Amino acid sequence: MDCHRYHIPTSRREFLQRTAAGFGATALAALWHSESAASTVFTNPHFAPKAKRVIFLFQSGGPSHLDLFDPKPELDRLFDQDLPDSVRQGQRITGMVANQARLALQPSKFGFKQCGQSGLPIGDLLPWTQKIADEICVIRSMHTEAINHDPAITFFQTGHQLAGRPSMGAWASYGLGSMNSDLPAYVSMVTNRSGNDVPNRLWGNGFLPSEYQGIKFLSTGDPVLYLSNPPGVDVSTRRRFLDVLGTLNRQDFEAFGDAETSARISQYELAARMQASVPELTDMSDEPDSTFERYGPDSRTPGTFAANCLLARRLAERDVRFIEIFHRGWDHHLKLPQGIEVQSKDVDQPQAALIQDLKERGMLDDTLVLWGGEFGRTVFSQGKITPETFGRDHHPHAFTVWMAGGGIKAGTTYGETDDFAYNIVKDPVHIHDLHATMLHLMGIDHMKLTTPFQGRNFRLTDIGGNVIPGILA
Repeated sequence: MDCHRYHIPTSRREFLQRTAAGFGATALAALWHSESAASTVFTNPHFAPKAKRVIFLFQSGGPSHLDLFDPKPELDRLFDQDLPDSVRQGQRITGMVANQARLALQPSKFGFKQCGQSGLPIGDLLPWTQKIADEICVIRSMHTEAINHDPAITFFQTGHQLAGRPSMGAWASYGLGSMNSDLPAYVSMVTNRSGNDVPNRLWGNGFLPSEYQGIKFLSTGDPVLYLSNPPGVDVSTRRRFLDVLGTLNRQDFEAFGDAETSARISQYELAARMQASVPELTDMSDEPDSTFERYGPDSRTPGTFAANCLLARRLAERDVRFIEIFHRGWDHHLKLPQGIEVQSKDVDQPQAALIQDLKERGMLDDTLVLWGGEFGRTVFSQGKITPETFGRDHHPHAFTVWMAGGGIKAGTTYGETDDFAYNIVKDPVHIHDLHATMLHLMGIDHMKLTTPFQGRNFRLTDIGGNVIPGILA
């Protein structure tokens, strides 16, 4: 029997290492080292930052700006009339309404109040958020490029509609690094009432080294996957294992200079430190009852939006650079009044408590809080139109987000839509503009935060993006 006919194929690395006295491997290592060097250039801000960290409260599904932040009382008299062609202007609508006989106007059934000293209009669906009106800046003139959820969410998270690009948190981590050696620079959480899970790629590192990807915190079991040692492995055994593995990885890095090997070394060491830091972080027993009362009754239940908001404050206290909460359920094609009341109740008190909590702790000034979804909703109804059970379709041409803290001009609105909340008539803000402004507040020039990939430099804002001076304090 020929025992040599079964062999392990030679890898490209081995081939280059063995060919021409290893000159191929030397050249490849030089290329890898140049990529690695490029990926570690950005270790300090380009200029003095206003915000040290970001908390992104992402409302997946498309919250209706008409019912929450962009009041149009004149629409009341136009109930059940058709959307004028002069307003639509031939713009694309989804296939879900394209074959409807009519695009009948549906005003909001919910009221608004002018809130705080600023008089900021906020919907009655958000009574707790109304109390923080003087702390937030409402941007009513957002627009995006995708009309369906997945590409629109991917675009908001990564600056590109197709999967594979680094997420905004990964870019922030890459640009500024970590402020806490015992915790990840980027943490993501998903509300457990949000239905199907969120794809990991939305907080992924894309083509950046893997050390910049977001780490997902879980609400059941270990807060982070594989945080606990497996049965039969104690701390000293784990330490010896990591030491040996680190030696092997360093040898591999010295031979080939692959940035991923370096990232693997640092991530294994971070994981070991997290075995002590994460249980302390997620143990809420040191929080007084008054804290849970502030964040609402759900705050004692792990995985709720309220509990995640409280955990976001604890992460911010420990100087985690980028914290994101994914809260799904805003996709109200039918029965919007019923659905939006549930969603609003879920988020209203906790998000207001988070802003108040940060302010009282002196952290709001250097923490940027961002709230919003991938797009808004249409002024016309989807399906049968009734005052009580109407729905709204996707609307990428004009929607609302709000920001607070971290250098933002508080108690203001920016941008304006037409009388139908359909088109932007003043100060449009593209997703790339929002990303550029976020990075600017963190001390980063978005045009200089780049990384080489497949022959060209890439950045979060692609080939666009302008800082929005009108929302800066």
